[in-house]
Amino acid sequence: MVLKCCPFHPALTRLLPFFIMLLFVRWEEEKYEDGVKWKFLEHNGPYFPPEYQPLPDNVNFFYKGEKVKLSPAAEEVAVFFAQMLDHEYTTKKVFRENFFKDWRKEMTPEEKSLIKDLEKCDFREIHAMHKAKVEARKSMSKEEKQVIKEANQKIVEEYGYCLLDHHRERIGNFKIEPPGLFRGRGEHPKQGMLKKRIQPEDVIINCSKDSRTPIPPAGHHWKEVRHDNTVTWLASWTENIQGSIKYIMLNANSKLKGEKDWEKYEVARKLKSCVDSIRNQYLLDLKSKEMVKRQRAVALYFIDKLALRAGNEKEEGETADTVGCCSLRVEHITLHNQLDGNEWVVEFDFLGKDSIRYYNKVPVIKKVFKNVNLFMENKEPGDELFDRLNTNLLNKHLSSLMPGLTAKVFRTYNASITLQQQLKELTNKSDNVAEKLLSYNRANRAVAILCNHQRAPPKTFEQSMANLQAKIDARKEQLALAKTELKQAKKEAKSKGNSDPKLQTLVERKKAAVKRCEEQLLKMEVQATDREENKQIALGTSKLNYLDPRISVAWCKNMDVPIEKIYNKTQREKFAWAIDMTEADFEF
Repeated sequence: MVLKCCPFHPALTRLLPFFIMLLFVRWEEEKYEDGVKWKFLEHNGPYFPPEYQPLPDNVNFFYKGEKVKLSPAAEEVAVFFAQMLDHEYTTKKVFRENFFKDWRKEMTPEEKSLIKDLEKCDFREIHAMHKAKVEARKSMSKEEKQVIKEANQKIVEEYGYCLLDHHRERIGNFKIEPPGLFRGRGEHPKQGMLKKRIQPEDVIINCSKDSRTPIPPAGHHWKEVRHDNTVTWLASWTENIQGSIKYIMLNANSKLKGEKDWEKYEVARKLKSCVDSIRNQYLLDLKSKEMVKRQRAVALYFIDKLALRAGNEKEEGETADTVGCCSLRVEHITLHNQLDGNEWVVEFDFLGKDSIRYYNKVPVIKKVFKNVNLFMENKEPGDELFDRLNTNLLNKHLSSLMPGLTAKVFRTYNASITLQQQLKELTNKSDNVAEKLLSYNRANRAVAILCNHQRAPPKTFEQSMANLQAKIDARKEQLALAKTELKQAKKEAKSKGNSDPKLQTLVERKKAAVKRCEEQLLKMEVQATDREENKQIALGTSKLNYLDPRISVAWCKNMDVPIEKIYNKTQREKFAWAIDMTEADFEF
């Protein structure tokens, strides 16, 4: 929702916030009953990636030094691997084993009998072709880039919009992901497996009965056509790696998406009014005679204090050994009773979502420590820590305490409240914009650490830091020279009794040059600090999914920081509802 500016009478300008609020209230007024999201939905279905184009005759695959002409299906998968030869993934044992196993499934019987050892495969010519294409794209002329841009825009116009209740709305991810090799995050056990090509026969279409049903590509048909107006997705399919359902949804700045975002943060915000009573209750339950209540209390303590995910049941076909709070096993926990420091410590070590390792040593209250010790008694390492508890039972209990409350709401609440508290502690209004942004990123970083949003340092990190340091060193030399020139100008002006206006002008100009160099140097040094602190932390996940954007908008208004410094164009579209309606005095 973006408001377009036009000339207003001054009296109407003063009423603009009121009109915005009316627009905001309209969201709730236009909601349908009984979970209905829309009454009319029409679209053209998803955009499918182009079919595979075989290798040219002068590019070959070799096995044991001999040319081998692969079948189209096997050749396509070989190309996926060849394109990644300069990536560390292709050096990993798990990746290589998974790739080779899935690649052989695509081979003909003759190819299988011939190609039995990945080490004897030579993909270098295919890799060289791929690198040449990459370089060719980089060196395209302006005119060539414009042709591609126009072709892409035609695709957007055809597939990137839908009619929702007869209003034209942008679709978010209207392109189906092309086939390739699965990478995963962290040390994912399925890395290297083949992400198969999605066909129209795999896709379920959702639209209204009275709309024009999307036409599938020639020679194909849809898996199913539904008319479910209680959901907001337009198409769905099941991917083969994790067996998870993928959706084509409305764009982040759509009315329905904005409503959903606002509702999510409002539920988390409501938790603030009753979180103390909930905490008091789970602390009392730590002494309950019922084991299920004790386990529930300890789980809630961990979810509240550490922002752990609840640990939902794995989807069918998912084999990665990832866990959350409710699915922790005895082997994931080590207890340290430090009597001399009167401290009780729980050590966590497990794979969380996306196979990202969660490792943390946390001081806890004595009652929690003793309960965890009790839960671990007479159990094997592979046994469940919370054997009387699951996510459904936990969320059912939470919803009885507050409507809409789930374990995930705790995560959103703690993330948002942490950001707000950190911003208050770290930010000074007298700082310049660069220093304020460093404080903002440090506050965001505190949330990312709380939520375990990690990332591997970028491959180009060391080089980019070296480049930035070179610029800092050059700026320091420039500052030293500017200070020397200022000193000389002052000396010359003083020797002439400060009476020469030209010399006074020169002194002022040299002063301005010194100040400019100092500001530029400070900005670079702050940037270097920010990059170094942020190299293994992913700030984007929490910013987009767990932090109430109204906190950031209010902070920008209070600190005179342009919102563009915090949110890029896509993010500003996603959070337009917050940007348009949040005042500087907003409190989460």
